[in-house]
Amino acid sequence: MMRRLALLDDYQDVARDCADWGELAGWEVQTFRRHVTGRELVAELQGFAAVVAMRERTAFDRSLLEELPDLELLVTTGARNASIDVAAANDLGITVCGTGSSPTAAPELTWALLMAAVRDIPGQQEALREGGWQTGVGTELAGKTLGILGLGRIGTRLAAYARVFEMDVLAWSENLTAARADAAGARLVDQAGLFAESDIVAITTRLSDRTRGLVGRAELEALGPDGLLVNTSRAGIVDTDALIAALEEGTLGGAALDVYDDEPLQPGHQLLEAPRALLTPHLGYVTREQYRIFYQDALEDVRAWTDGRPVRVLTP
Repeated sequence: MMRRLALLDDYQDVARDCADWGELAGWEVQTFRRHVTGRELVAELQGFAAVVAMRERTAFDRSLLEELPDLELLVTTGARNASIDVAAANDLGITVCGTGSSPTAAPELTWALLMAAVRDIPGQQEALREGGWQTGVGTELAGKTLGILGLGRIGTRLAAYARVFEMDVLAWSENLTAARADAAGARLVDQAGLFAESDIVAITTRLSDRTRGLVGRAELEALGPDGLLVNTSRAGIVDTDALIAALEEGTLGGAALDVYDDEPLQPGHQLLEAPRALLTPHLGYVTREQYRIFYQDALEDVRAWTDGRPVRVLTP
């Protein structure tokens, strides 16, 4: 009897091209291009023994997992996934595995957003297409100060990029030491100093109970009417209502965002109309190189689990 494997949220229809799923003897592989949620998702996944979830596009909480009695293996692309209740999966006998990831996809997108925002590339392109010519004045990065909130793998790469562009680099996170900051080419400051002293703040820390809502009205006002906030981490780190208000009131110079509280971002959302906001649809991990790592590792996860030797198993 053939087992069934679901590849969820394959928006770009590339999952089958990124790995040789034909290697999985005894498996029927089905891709889902459209984002499915709620009762429809429960119905669609009945009979599937394994599911590959693309990052955090689909949440697997205890209530959903309990309604999928045939599910035995859940693979998330990436090494962690806050949208999967791993403890509940373990309780229900479902193995959860992860994959490797590209170290460069997210920081490169972060830098692309930063540069596009300071030179108003989207706005200038739009004006040019409408018959305009040089309708604004950009800002140079050399001599400016980049503040990095969370100096981990992504933040460390951003610090290196910033030094190439002759920027000063500040950093803060709750457990960051001066020695670690110095090793990355940054200077450790406190949270208030990060926003008060920086021209641009990039958020690269993880979302957790400690970081949820970490950036609010006071931080945005400290960054100021000429400051730029770049968030390619998780929307929950920033108070979205405070961000929209700061953009509308002009107390924040601009925002470049790749992440949102609810994804996909729905038509009519206030952010879509916010002034000086550069928005991308969570593209930080969306590269051909990244997808090859994700899907080829996911294939390996399924094959190893089938052979009784699961790899990259996640624990609560």
